[in-house]
Amino acid sequence: MTVNDVTEIAAQAIYTIIKCSAPMLLVSLCVGLLVSIFQTVTSIQEQTLTFVPKVLAIFLSLMLMGHWVMNNMVEFMTGLWTDFNLYLG
Repeated sequence: MTVNDVTEIAAQAIYTIIKCSAPMLLVSLCVGLLVSIFQTVTSIQEQTLTFVPKVLAIFLSLMLMGHWVMNNMVEFMTGLWTDFNLYLG
């Protein structure tokens, strides 16, 4: 196994992580922005107000996108295990 193989696997792993986490991060960003706008408009400066809506939004996005995320992760791991004999020698 060469350095190029390890670099390729690491790059694929990082790309898979980014691709799988992007929907939840975008949902969290949007909900946080909306709650911040709400806090600014109403002058409510409660630190914990953003926590519950973000958790609920991320939970719902995981419920909706979980199948897609799992398929991407399984596809990545299947590719690794399929080429396992190439990495050994």
